[in-house]
Amino acid sequence: MQIPILNGIYADATPDFRTSYPKNLVPVPKQTGISAGYLRPADGIVEAGTGPGINRGGINWNGTLYRVMGTKLVSIADDNTVTEIGDVGTGGRVTFDYGFTYLAIASGGRLYLYDGTTLAQVTDPDLGTVLDVVWVDGYYMTTDGEFLVVTDLDDSFAVNPLKYGSSEADPDPVNALLKLRNEIYALNRYTIEVFDNVGTTGFPFQRIAGAQIQKGTVGTHANCVFMENIAFLGGGRNEAPSIYMGANGSTQKIATREVEEILATYTEAQLSVAFLEERTDKAHQFLIVHLPNHTLVFDGAATQVMGQPVWFSLSSTLVGDGRWNACTVIWCYDQWNVCHPDTNQFGYLDDTISSHWNIDVGWEFGTQIVYNESNGVIFHEMELIALTGHVASGTSPTIWTQYSSDGETWSVEKPICAGTLGQRAKRLVWLQQGHMNNWRIQRFRGTSEAHLAIARLEARLEPLAF
Repeated sequence: MQIPILNGIYADATPDFRTSYPKNLVPVPKQTGISAGYLRPADGIVEAGTGPGINRGGINWNGTLYRVMGTKLVSIADDNTVTEIGDVGTGGRVTFDYGFTYLAIASGGRLYLYDGTTLAQVTDPDLGTVLDVVWVDGYYMTTDGEFLVVTDLDDSFAVNPLKYGSSEADPDPVNALLKLRNEIYALNRYTIEVFDNVGTTGFPFQRIAGAQIQKGTVGTHANCVFMENIAFLGGGRNEAPSIYMGANGSTQKIATREVEEILATYTEAQLSVAFLEERTDKAHQFLIVHLPNHTLVFDGAATQVMGQPVWFSLSSTLVGDGRWNACTVIWCYDQWNVCHPDTNQFGYLDDTISSHWNIDVGWEFGTQIVYNESNGVIFHEMELIALTGHVASGTSPTIWTQYSSDGETWSVEKPICAGTLGQRAKRLVWLQQGHMNNWRIQRFRGTSEAHLAIARLEARLEPLAF
């Protein structure tokens, strides 16, 4: 009997059936002949160097990697040499964007422009506080939460107060700005308005009334452009926060009930500092949702293939939930560059390992419920069909399984050896796995030492008819 493994089920004390998503394992829809999909190990993280402070954001500009680390704008060369360019002050996450001449950085309520040689702050008093910045049609557009402000076309350091715009369809504050298909999306707390450049003498942008979205974002960085849509964490008035994709006046909820259960464990203040980013790689289209104590990933491409939302989690813990210790994923120098969210380390993703910053982490996945119409079953044997033999030299890692008959309490874990380097014919088999009276859930875990791709769970069962 084949037991589905791409996501599992568990129960909580509510009582409620909950979905368990794979941790540090990526669901891949692919016909292998063994199954219609498999779980591959998520990429590991290799340290490449350290910078002058904790990462606050980054961008690939003209083929060079730029980051704000601590209070410093730095460039990181392909040999990992860090060059300090200038100071952009304190604050939380920064926003980068660029035009033909300048790289713009919104940092701590201020706007800085860098031309490749000189970093300077825009000090025009008419600029006001800068929450976010975007470049469009020669303008750097910012928002202070109330107005939309553009710099002059002839002088990016100058602001004309007669050219202020506003997002007035709803009195909610403007939290963020994004550009999609050369239109500006003003992401308010409960609404999203779209503006197009019409070249008027005052504020040069005009609202597109039919494109307005009746939902908004909870924070400045809780949104990004994803699959030619606006992905955002938020909602409308009198709605609990969720995760949506929106464009052209309509939205589609991509959060599942389980994702919303996780979001419900946070306050709005905590969600307001969450951030979203996109990573497109190897036929995957990942939306990475960085929450204070979770990192959830939605795969848009796999969702289209499988016809249902595909989610998994990334974590740098050995057991249990936790945050992924990587952020600001940027493609540059033919690799995915990342930073540690809590230290001054920077590095890159590597699919040949599973460890994070030279520290072992854990992976885990669960199964759907095995049910035999209320009849008992003896579990003679369980086998994971997997690609083995890719562990570190000199190691012989262990993997474990346990089961539950109620979704809350679990049996003692049963270990087996996952094989050694080059042992590609290793079979991952557990014998004499007990019995069930009604139904059962199985779950499996291992560490990054056990670098496995798992295609199928096969069980040899003996039904008991009563």
